[in-house]
Amino acid sequence: MSRFFDYLPAALAEGQPFALGIISSIKGSSPQKKGAKALFFADGRIQGTLGGGCLEAEIQDRARRALVTQEPATFDLVLDHDFGWDDGLICGGKVSGVILPHAAQAAEIWQKLARREQTLRWGIKSDFNIAWVEEAAGGEWLYQETVSPPCALWIGGAGHVAQAVTPLALGLDFEVTVFDDRPALANTQYFSSATRFRVNSWEKLLQEPMPKQPAFGLVVTRGHQHDARVLRDWIHRPFEFLGMIGSSRKRRLIFTQFVEDKIATEEQLARVACPVGLDILAHSVPEIAVSIVAQLIQKRAEKFNSRARSCVCESAV
Repeated sequence: MSRFFDYLPAALAEGQPFALGIISSIKGSSPQKKGAKALFFADGRIQGTLGGGCLEAEIQDRARRALVTQEPATFDLVLDHDFGWDDGLICGGKVSGVILPHAAQAAEIWQKLARREQTLRWGIKSDFNIAWVEEAAGGEWLYQETVSPPCALWIGGAGHVAQAVTPLALGLDFEVTVFDDRPALANTQYFSSATRFRVNSWEKLLQEPMPKQPAFGLVVTRGHQHDARVLRDWIHRPFEFLGMIGSSRKRRLIFTQFVEDKIATEEQLARVACPVGLDILAHSVPEIAVSIVAQLIQKRAEKFNSRARSCVCESAV
């Protein structure tokens, strides 16, 4: 699954006219949150989404007109019974945003945002110009956004669970690195080409320095002894979240041994989610992967989305 900013370099290379639509603010319930984006092409294609259904259709129509006139515009839409009643969009909120038919002119900004090598802040000024916020201080802004590198996900082990978790995590904006001492498994035959690999003896693998961005850890090696070996090191690392696969009995045995051997304190062990994953009564490997990735999403949101989310109604697909 592509991140939105991945669409822009491809759209620029394609050379077809497009307008960028952004939801700059919401009040009440809405199909999408602030910052939702979509590219509207002259041939009717859409990349990204502003909520789907009649809301997106209305903005698409305005984007089509903006491409003809080459005039940027703002929009304020109230999602009440009178707006798209036949499609069932009665969220009751208000959605505001901007439409930029000249977005391609900011190619340098889009290319840098797509790379996401560092935290960057960009925005749309009141005159509809797209600029870096730090380089265009002062004046009024229609929209501002901070774009940061994706959170890292370190997976200890390249087995079935890791293979099922990785594509889900990559599609949900984690940068995944798989660690294993088995080159026959830790390769692109079993993982996406977007996966990073660290293949060596565990003694050397556990010397890997932490990434610069916030990191999550998942221990899913081929056995309890290897899990304990990885956990022995990773429990002392500054992970935002650390989970280990296993049963409650496995947790009790390993954790008790760690405390007795003074490898870790009870407070440190309390930070480890074991069994990892939300309790959705998962049994199969794909179900277990879903439960794990769901917990990763939950913990990432708790760490970095400090503001309460607005109520969101169902959107048409």
